[in-house]
Amino acid sequence: MRKDQRSMKEESKKMQSPCLEEVSQGCLHGCCPSPFLNQHEPQTKASKPRNSSAACRRDFASKTTSSIFPNTQFTNHESLPSMQDSFTEFTKAYPQYSDTYRVDQIRSREYYHLSFSDHTCLDYLGIGLFSYSQLQKQECPKYRIASSSFPVPPESPPPVLDIPFFGVSYKPGNLKTQLLHGGVASEFESVIRKRIMSFLNVSENDYSMVFTANKTSAFKLVAESYPFQSNRKLLTVYDYESEAIEAMSNSSEKNGAKVMSAEFSWPRLRLQSSKLRNMLVSKEKKKKKKKRRGLFVFPLHSRMTGARYPYLWMSIAEENGWHVLIDSCALGPKDMDSFGLSLFRPDFLICSFYKVFGENPSGFACLFAKKSTIPVLEISSTSGIIGLIPPQKLFRAVTESPGTDTEVENLASQSGRIEKGKTTYEIQHAEIVEKLKGIEMSEVSESDKSIEMECRGLDEVDSLGLVTISSRARCLINWLVSALLKLQHPNTNGTPLVRIYGPKVKFDRGPAIAFNVFDWKGEKIEPVLVQKLADRSNISLSYGFLHHIWFADKYQEEKEKVIERRNNEADGNKGKDKSGMGIAVVTAALGFLANFQDIYKLWAFIAQFLDADFVEKERWRYTSLNQKTIEVL
Repeated sequence: MRKDQRSMKEESKKMQSPCLEEVSQGCLHGCCPSPFLNQHEPQTKASKPRNSSAACRRDFASKTTSSIFPNTQFTNHESLPSMQDSFTEFTKAYPQYSDTYRVDQIRSREYYHLSFSDHTCLDYLGIGLFSYSQLQKQECPKYRIASSSFPVPPESPPPVLDIPFFGVSYKPGNLKTQLLHGGVASEFESVIRKRIMSFLNVSENDYSMVFTANKTSAFKLVAESYPFQSNRKLLTVYDYESEAIEAMSNSSEKNGAKVMSAEFSWPRLRLQSSKLRNMLVSKEKKKKKKKRRGLFVFPLHSRMTGARYPYLWMSIAEENGWHVLIDSCALGPKDMDSFGLSLFRPDFLICSFYKVFGENPSGFACLFAKKSTIPVLEISSTSGIIGLIPPQKLFRAVTESPGTDTEVENLASQSGRIEKGKTTYEIQHAEIVEKLKGIEMSEVSESDKSIEMECRGLDEVDSLGLVTISSRARCLINWLVSALLKLQHPNTNGTPLVRIYGPKVKFDRGPAIAFNVFDWKGEKIEPVLVQKLADRSNISLSYGFLHHIWFADKYQEEKEKVIERRNNEADGNKGKDKSGMGIAVVTAALGFLANFQDIYKLWAFIAQFLDADFVEKERWRYTSLNQKTIEVL
């Protein structure tokens, strides 16, 4: 982080709203005495209300609406209730939240860097392999490098970042061969593979797995190997623009596929069920021999809007001759337990893992293929399959790769933390990658002494279980949705500050939210600007692009106001179709370590836009500090 940026953040803290200042002084992490922690003790069995699951689902939305700031609208960021008062009301509305206190203990013990940095991470996707405390207990050499997601407080020295876990090296060969026969791999890699398959409840008897550089590589590998010449169609279900799906679609079209997508109805972005069914179900009469129609790519929920989709669609697709690929990259860390691979076995499954939450977003993706499906794949020469280099081999090469060649920069740049040009991180990254190019997987021999690699991130999630993690996320995300909808511009006819896209308060919604902030005139504030301003408050958000939105006739006038063209260089060849049209949005995703302080801090930050001069004040403050690196300001 540059010195001028540190000065800017120091200045921002001095002038931030009282609510944000309170958040920065509060502690919900268990690392110091706090009145909040007294409310995180589990309820006694006698005090627990025993409602049926159906009743809980039925009453959840109405209870949330009636309990979270009932009959109240906030028109001034300084009038927000304190974090302490808000947390008290929060626990009254969601008494079950107290049963998740073990998450706070884990956060305090294993991820204490989040408290020290006062950093709110709402831009992580995937599953964390290791805990931050493991970085401090390694005997491997330490290397000082710039972290892509660990903003350093001005009063703290630059972090010494241990990265002893693993590095990566690209494997030669094609996907089909690797899935059928495997390749040269260290015992270390085999251990990690078995741990991941155990975590996901994937049977080695039914599936083969390869590590890939990232999610995009995994999707592209499938597209390059799938027999689209005979199984002509690719059907996807995404309400947002995805680099991975775009890469898959482009590769599939080159191989002869007809690319189709589901659509989502405005304004709630519900899946257009009838249209999807028509695309899935064969119009031909059933024949004795089922003909394969193509590849159906299905995310179990939207990583941007949090919308969940019924598992029934997978069965419908399979019954009508489709191969099914499940994208589980946006799922919660234990959501696969509810999926039930014992009941439904997709042909392909893709998930992603990163190293350490809030510290190191680099990692890899995993591509699983059902063994009975592998024979239908074709031989291809697409790269992207990787091997894992054990730590002792890495440090013989002086240092390790910080992950994949592109994924870290993509994640960091999306979060606004890497400027254009040669940064310290980019220079060091390039040097490290060059040193690793000479490491072939054949050099990673079984003679290397195996290290018991403790995936403590996975262990912690396993110890908590699906019920605890899901219950906590449900409480937090629905409170955040309710609180954001309570922000309203003053002296207007009820002009809301925030618009949320997709599901609002809902029992079954996922722990992600897509929204935009509007000024008092109803004009949208650019998502990239909101993200950059959030970054100054130590809040990491993302932004994305919603698309495939269907408008009924009665919403055509509204369509003209909300739909925009994607603003990037790729639009040059998109003018002939609708793929470049949609809505740019701010996104936030809650990991299993998220707590009330995180969502309150985001709410208090967004509330500052109620001040009509907030953006202009930030621009002036930035200019007065002689900052010129953020173009949008």
